[in-house]
Amino acid sequence: MLNFDVSLLDEVKKILDKFYKRKEIQKLGADYGLDARLFHQAFISFRNYIMQSHSLDVDIHIVLNDICFSAAHVDDLFPFFLRHAKQIFPVLECKDDLRKISDLRIPPNWYPEARAIQRKIIFHSGPTNSGKTYHAIQKYLSAKSGVYCGPLKLLAHEIFEKSNAAGVPCDLVTGEERVTVEPDGKQAGHVACTVEMCNVITPYEVAVIDEIQMIRDPARGWAWTRALLGLCAEEVHLCGESAAIDLVTELMYTTGEEVEVRSYERLTPISVLDHALESLDNLRPGDCIVCFSKNDIYSVSRQIEIRGLESAVIYGSLPPGTKLAQAKKFNDPDDPCKILVATDAIGMGLNLSIRRIIFYSLIKPSINEKGEREIEPITTSQALQIAGRAGRYSTQFKEGEVTTMNREDLSLLKEILNRPVDPIMAAGLHPTAEQIEMFAYHLPETTLSNLIDIFVDFSQVDGQYFVCNMDDFKFSAELIQHIPLSLRVRYVFCTAPINKKQPFVCSSLLQFARQYSRNEPLTSAWLRRYIRWPLLPPKNIKDLVDLEAIHDVLDLYLWLSYRFMDMFPDAILVRHLQKELDGIIQDGVHNITKLIKISETHKLLNLQSLPTGSQSRLSETLKGQARRTRSSKRESKAAAPPSCNAGERSLASRLVQQGLLTPDMLKQLEEEWLTQQTEQGKERTDSGSYLKGTRRKKKEPDSE
Repeated sequence: MLNFDVSLLDEVKKILDKFYKRKEIQKLGADYGLDARLFHQAFISFRNYIMQSHSLDVDIHIVLNDICFSAAHVDDLFPFFLRHAKQIFPVLECKDDLRKISDLRIPPNWYPEARAIQRKIIFHSGPTNSGKTYHAIQKYLSAKSGVYCGPLKLLAHEIFEKSNAAGVPCDLVTGEERVTVEPDGKQAGHVACTVEMCNVITPYEVAVIDEIQMIRDPARGWAWTRALLGLCAEEVHLCGESAAIDLVTELMYTTGEEVEVRSYERLTPISVLDHALESLDNLRPGDCIVCFSKNDIYSVSRQIEIRGLESAVIYGSLPPGTKLAQAKKFNDPDDPCKILVATDAIGMGLNLSIRRIIFYSLIKPSINEKGEREIEPITTSQALQIAGRAGRYSTQFKEGEVTTMNREDLSLLKEILNRPVDPIMAAGLHPTAEQIEMFAYHLPETTLSNLIDIFVDFSQVDGQYFVCNMDDFKFSAELIQHIPLSLRVRYVFCTAPINKKQPFVCSSLLQFARQYSRNEPLTSAWLRRYIRWPLLPPKNIKDLVDLEAIHDVLDLYLWLSYRFMDMFPDAILVRHLQKELDGIIQDGVHNITKLIKISETHKLLNLQSLPTGSQSRLSETLKGQARRTRSSKRESKAAAPPSCNAGERSLASRLVQQGLLTPDMLKQLEEEWLTQQTEQGKERTDSGSYLKGTRRKKKEPDSE
């Protein structure tokens, strides 16, 4: 190691700048896997190493001296630059191997058992309430063996019960539950499962894949792709929208299998009314008001109760048992409850006797394939799925009706429903645990979250496929990163389905992982202490939300108990706890309007409704926002401080109701934001302007 001559520092700086700007060097770097971003980062590090190091390697010292005295060319620095880049980016050393591991271009080859047989593919295409699933299930029930793959636990349970009631022994397999019906514990010939849990090794006579259009789902689409390509069945029956026919046909062409399409028409008529509801005074028995936020659910339920009517309530975070209880209450002709208030959770998995669907709003928050939050009007596919719940065959209402709450939304609803459904262009894929383990072998010091990022960057897919969004997986990976676990165990914990909006559920995943790492079994007694059992009935909406979160924690325990039976040994006892908790939640939802009233009284919830005109103007504003670029939406969001003024109360009350904020926390956030704004104002005064890099790094006021 040699010291560098200080008198030549300025000359060295010029040489490095010249090296960085040379197009030939940048092109050479790209050949070794250094894209523009990595090249820049590697150069900054390389320059700092040369300029700030007290001593340099002999070889680089000699080359720099030679360049200073025109005895060598600036390009001669490249080997040293590349060596340095490989030290800070180990991925460059093994990029060819990583590209091979992450090559996702021929997914059919992943399933040799399915490729070894000639499968018959039948696509049952039609709208909601057309009987397409019924015909597929009839084939399933008449077969010697079969598997049903559904998108929801409720649907798997329904087929499980229907099959056994028909005298066809059928097992149940979901992420959180296994039920075998044979007395000796032997597997039955038929199984009903959630699509993620289907076995692609076991041979069946008939397989049914329900809601095949979900193959495009940004997060879960991989499960439908795996089932479609991998199920080892003589006949594979697909049920879903016609929008998936072309893609399925193309995918099956690559496996050498033909697709037979059977089209169905809706069994009962449905019509879009020419008038909006406009007032809850105009509700009739059999009406279902569809909202896209919990706050709207609470508000509408409260207003219905004020009018002396009783309503059932169904939304996504309710336990399955509570959803079924509310559906039964609404469907019962002898029950005084004749109105249903629900989210789009009614679109699948529940048999409901609805006369008229009323869209309270047409604006729904969603997450796109990049993991970005969007607030846009519902899609044609979503509108048809929800609207189709009205006037279902075999219910008391032989015709269905659809309308909106607000008059101004009615024309938009008609426009949405009349649009053709966009064809599905690609199917989802997901890296396996084995692929990530191979990545980790080459990059042993890399975190699991970063391994996923590198995998996605290196992955190669055909135009018929896309890599599913893995933000939830990465969220869990970062949450438990500091806990010592083997890679395979860490991967399993990260695939556990959790609601990352629920702080208690997230902290429970962390606690479960910590207990596991200590080799301390999580017994029923430990879990009861952890959730503070016994639990009291909810006294307000916040209590109800807390109970829903605890139910999710019990779900998480059960999910992990089937992957780590020795560490989560008390699945049966926990299931009894969960059943008891489900009853407590059912009672709370049954009295939800009382809980809402108490919450309003104690200022835990603000349900001041906007006038109809204001709601419509808000809807128009949001529609306009949907046409703008996502970046402008993020900027406008970042500019808004967390405050308690009238325009912000709805958001604040939602956060409080969800348990994410308390009134004291909200006040503290406002004070911190104001302090931060004051400090930033001083900085602007002192410096006059921000550097771009600084502006990018600074957290926005509401980012936490």
